[in-house]
Amino acid sequence: MATTATPEPADQARWLSAAEKEAWTGLVSLILLLPGRLETPLQREAGLTLFEYLALSQVSEAPERRLRMSELAFLANGSLSRLSNVVKRFEQRGWVERSPDPGDGRYTLVTLTDAGFEKVVAAAPTHVRSVLTVLDPLTAADQQALARIAAKLRVRPEDLA
Repeated sequence: MATTATPEPADQARWLSAAEKEAWTGLVSLILLLPGRLETPLQREAGLTLFEYLALSQVSEAPERRLRMSELAFLANGSLSRLSNVVKRFEQRGWVERSPDPGDGRYTLVTLTDAGFEKVVAAAPTHVRSVLTVLDPLTAADQQALARIAAKLRVRPEDLA
Protein backbone atom coordinates (compact mmCIF):
# COMPACT_ATOMS: atom_id res chain seq x y z
CA MET A 1 0.00 0.00 0.00
CA ALA A 2 1.44 3.35 -1.00
CA THR A 3 1.60 6.11 1.53
CA THR A 4 1.84 9.77 0.87
CA ALA A 5 4.28 11.91 2.74
CA THR A 6 2.79 14.62 4.85
CA PRO A 7 4.61 17.92 5.01
CA GLU A 8 6.58 18.64 8.14
CA PRO A 9 5.05 21.23 10.41
CA ALA A 10 6.76 24.60 9.94
CA ASP A 11 8.34 24.41 13.40
CA GLN A 12 9.99 21.08 12.45
CA ALA A 13 11.08 22.01 8.93
CA ARG A 14 14.80 21.75 8.20
CA TRP A 15 16.24 25.11 7.21
CA LEU A 16 19.37 25.79 5.21
CA SER A 17 22.58 26.36 7.08
CA ALA A 18 24.49 29.55 6.28
CA ALA A 19 26.86 27.57 4.04
CA GLU A 20 23.97 25.80 2.27
CA LYS A 21 22.16 29.11 1.76
CA GLU A 22 25.30 30.71 0.31
CA ALA A 23 25.84 27.76 -2.08
CA TRP A 24 22.18 27.71 -3.11
CA THR A 25 21.95 31.47 -3.64
CA GLY A 26 25.10 31.36 -5.76
CA LEU A 27 23.77 28.49 -7.86
CA VAL A 28 20.40 30.16 -8.43
CA SER A 29 22.14 33.39 -9.42
CA LEU A 30 24.15 31.50 -12.04
CA ILE A 31 21.09 29.65 -13.30
CA LEU A 32 19.34 32.96 -13.88
CA LEU A 33 22.34 34.92 -15.19
CA LEU A 34 24.03 32.52 -17.58
CA PRO A 35 21.30 31.78 -20.13
CA GLY A 36 21.03 35.44 -21.11
CA ARG A 37 24.79 35.93 -21.22
CA LEU A 38 25.13 32.92 -23.51
CA GLU A 39 21.98 33.33 -25.58
CA THR A 40 21.94 37.04 -26.40
CA PRO A 41 25.08 36.97 -28.59
CA LEU A 42 23.90 33.78 -30.33
CA GLN A 43 20.54 35.29 -31.18
CA ARG A 44 22.10 38.54 -32.35
CA GLU A 45 24.91 37.05 -34.45
CA ALA A 46 23.62 33.61 -35.51
CA GLY A 47 19.83 33.78 -35.13
CA LEU A 48 19.85 30.82 -32.73
CA THR A 49 18.64 30.34 -29.20
CA LEU A 50 21.04 28.71 -26.76
CA PHE A 51 18.97 25.52 -26.82
CA GLU A 52 19.03 25.43 -30.62
CA TYR A 53 22.79 25.91 -30.66
CA LEU A 54 23.30 23.21 -28.04
CA ALA A 55 21.15 20.79 -30.03
CA LEU A 56 23.02 21.46 -33.27
CA SER A 57 26.44 21.29 -31.63
CA GLN A 58 25.70 18.03 -29.82
CA VAL A 59 24.66 16.35 -33.07
CA SER A 60 27.70 17.84 -34.84
CA GLU A 61 30.01 16.14 -32.32
CA ALA A 62 28.28 12.75 -32.43
CA PRO A 63 29.61 9.86 -34.53
CA GLU A 64 28.36 10.26 -38.10
CA ARG A 65 26.66 13.48 -36.89
CA ARG A 66 23.72 11.34 -35.74
CA LEU A 67 21.97 10.93 -32.36
CA ARG A 68 18.79 9.46 -30.98
CA MET A 69 16.27 12.17 -30.13
CA SER A 70 16.09 11.01 -26.50
CA GLU A 71 19.86 11.25 -26.08
CA LEU A 72 19.93 14.63 -27.78
CA ALA A 73 17.22 15.94 -25.46
CA PHE A 74 19.36 14.97 -22.46
CA LEU A 75 22.57 16.37 -23.92
CA ALA A 76 20.91 19.66 -24.88
CA ASN A 77 19.19 19.92 -21.48
CA GLY A 78 15.64 19.96 -22.79
CA SER A 79 12.50 17.90 -22.91
CA LEU A 80 11.77 15.56 -25.79
CA SER A 81 8.69 17.61 -26.74
CA ARG A 82 10.69 20.86 -26.83
CA LEU A 83 13.39 19.17 -28.89
CA SER A 84 10.78 17.77 -31.31
CA ASN A 85 9.54 21.29 -32.04
CA VAL A 86 13.07 22.58 -32.59
CA VAL A 87 14.04 19.62 -34.79
CA LYS A 88 10.92 20.18 -36.88
CA ARG A 89 12.09 23.78 -37.54
CA PHE A 90 15.61 22.50 -38.27
CA GLU A 91 14.17 20.05 -40.82
CA GLN A 92 12.29 22.89 -42.53
CA ARG A 93 15.57 24.84 -42.77
CA GLY A 94 17.39 21.79 -44.16
CA TRP A 95 19.73 21.50 -41.16
CA VAL A 96 18.73 18.00 -39.99
CA GLU A 97 16.96 14.88 -41.16
CA ARG A 98 14.96 12.49 -38.99
CA SER A 99 14.73 8.76 -39.53
CA PRO A 100 13.81 5.62 -37.60
CA ASP A 101 16.71 4.00 -35.77
CA PRO A 102 17.52 0.88 -37.86
CA GLY A 103 18.67 -0.90 -34.70
CA ASP A 104 15.43 -0.19 -32.82
CA GLY A 105 12.52 1.37 -34.68
CA ARG A 106 11.03 2.70 -31.46
CA TYR A 107 13.67 5.44 -31.53
CA THR A 108 14.13 8.34 -33.93
CA LEU A 109 17.54 9.44 -35.13
CA VAL A 110 18.49 13.02 -35.92
CA THR A 111 21.22 13.47 -38.53
CA LEU A 112 22.91 16.79 -39.14
CA THR A 113 23.05 17.78 -42.81
CA ASP A 114 25.95 19.63 -44.39
CA ALA A 115 23.91 22.84 -44.18
CA GLY A 116 23.30 22.22 -40.48
CA PHE A 117 26.98 21.58 -39.92
CA GLU A 118 27.83 24.85 -41.67
CA LYS A 119 25.34 26.68 -39.42
CA VAL A 120 26.81 25.31 -36.20
CA VAL A 121 30.38 25.93 -37.36
CA ALA A 122 29.49 29.54 -38.18
CA ALA A 123 27.82 30.04 -34.76
CA ALA A 124 30.53 28.29 -32.72
CA PRO A 125 32.96 31.24 -32.38
CA THR A 126 30.19 33.43 -30.96
CA HIS A 127 29.26 30.74 -28.45
CA VAL A 128 32.88 30.08 -27.45
CA ARG A 129 33.50 33.80 -26.86
CA SER A 130 30.51 33.90 -24.52
CA VAL A 131 31.56 30.75 -22.69
CA LEU A 132 35.07 32.10 -22.20
CA THR A 133 33.69 35.22 -20.50
CA VAL A 134 32.25 32.83 -17.92
CA LEU A 135 35.25 30.49 -17.60
CA ASP A 136 38.18 32.92 -17.90
CA PRO A 137 37.89 34.28 -14.33
CA LEU A 138 38.16 30.70 -12.99
CA THR A 139 41.42 28.93 -12.25
CA ALA A 140 42.03 25.44 -13.60
CA ALA A 141 41.15 24.09 -10.13
CA ASP A 142 37.90 26.12 -10.14
CA GLN A 143 37.00 24.71 -13.56
CA GLN A 144 37.67 21.15 -12.37
CA ALA A 145 35.54 21.75 -9.26
CA LEU A 146 32.75 23.19 -11.40
CA ALA A 147 32.84 20.14 -13.68
CA ARG A 148 32.69 17.79 -10.66
CA ILE A 149 29.78 19.69 -9.13
CA ALA A 150 27.87 19.80 -12.42
CA ALA A 151 28.34 16.05 -12.88
CA LYS A 152 26.91 15.41 -9.40
CA LEU A 153 23.90 17.64 -9.97
CA ARG A 154 23.07 16.58 -13.52
CA VAL A 155 20.66 13.69 -13.42
CA ARG A 156 19.03 11.79 -16.26
CA PRO A 157 15.23 11.58 -15.92
CA GLU A 158 15.34 7.78 -15.62
CA ASP A 159 17.68 8.13 -12.62
CA LEU A 160 14.98 10.06 -10.73
CA ALA A 161 12.48 7.19 -10.82
